[in-house]
Amino acid sequence: MGKNDFLTPKAIANRIKAKGLQKLRWYCQMCQKQCRDENGFKCHCMSEGHQRQMQVFGQNPNRVVDGYTEEFESTFLEHMKRSHRFSRIAATVVYNEYIADRHHVHMNSTEWATLTDFVKYLGRTGKCKVEETPKGWFITYIDRDSETLFKEKMKNKRVRADLVDEEKQDRAIRRQIERAEQTVGGSEVEVVEEDKLFKRDENDGSKITIKLGTGMKSVGKEKGESSRLVFDDGESGGSKKGKGKKDGNEKGGGKSALDELMKEQEAAKERSNRKDYWLCEGIIVKVMSKPLAEKGYYKQKGVVRKVIDKYVGEIEMIDTKHVLRVDQEELETVIPQIGGLVKIVNGAYRGSNAKLLAVNTDKFCAKLQIEKGIYDGRVLPAVEYEDICKVLQ
Repeated sequence: MGKNDFLTPKAIANRIKAKGLQKLRWYCQMCQKQCRDENGFKCHCMSEGHQRQMQVFGQNPNRVVDGYTEEFESTFLEHMKRSHRFSRIAATVVYNEYIADRHHVHMNSTEWATLTDFVKYLGRTGKCKVEETPKGWFITYIDRDSETLFKEKMKNKRVRADLVDEEKQDRAIRRQIERAEQTVGGSEVEVVEEDKLFKRDENDGSKITIKLGTGMKSVGKEKGESSRLVFDDGESGGSKKGKGKKDGNEKGGGKSALDELMKEQEAAKERSNRKDYWLCEGIIVKVMSKPLAEKGYYKQKGVVRKVIDKYVGEIEMIDTKHVLRVDQEELETVIPQIGGLVKIVNGAYRGSNAKLLAVNTDKFCAKLQIEKGIYDGRVLPAVEYEDICKVLQ
């Protein structure tokens, strides 16, 4: 067995000594050689192999340093992404974990002299969130992956939609409370007024007289009228019955209760069908993406041929027949002329086709009449522009 073979005691001892981390100033990145002391590093610098590597370095030093800088940054951020993706952690802790690998790119071969300079660079470039505290520098990895950004965007949309639903529900509850207070207040006023009729001041010496004859006559008359209304024939009693029914509804509140029930059903339907996505196939939309203005697609109309993941649509441009893939936030609904066919893309009657009857430009809403389906013929007096879109015919 040779003197420097792999299984010799000396070779084993050298490997054991070199297993741990050594001092950074005695490491040569060009040769990837770690020396244990100053004398060994000096001998290495005088060796022929190191001299050849330094000649290569002297031909283009900036390129070599930039290469090591990029490699150090990419591997450091990759370690952050794997180990501390969503946590705030001390920069020294991450650096110690990174240099645990013996064959890592050392910082003395990069453009940064210290870890503080490197951390400040990450904060300036927006790759990490950097905080200086009495305990040192703390960093948080900023995930700019396209899939992560898309999921975060969808999460924010859902949160905004939930907040809108909660606000609508709170407004509906407040309106019901106000109506209930008004109703209770009106009945109290009537009771107070009735009590005042039978009150007499203590200083007033006049007597209260009650005439029973007229009261009985009026009561008998009312009884007679009511019995005649109930048992009257169909010809003359039809209109009177309707009038009596109308008066009863107005006094008893039957009509208002029915309206309240219908409003509650409409509100429930609105909440269940109101979504944060509205794209559907077969509608005509307008592209409002300014980055696409250079290609000539800005404010141009197209037909939605396919919907991807609810929020992205494949748009076939009407003029050029080009197919684009655009997010719904960069699209706008199109309103046809009066009498045109539209599709309700959001809200209580989502998915129904309707005819455009009128447009209110002041309130940005339209009057529609639903065609076909279970709501055929129903007229919707005010539907917002964003909830309807022109249909390709």
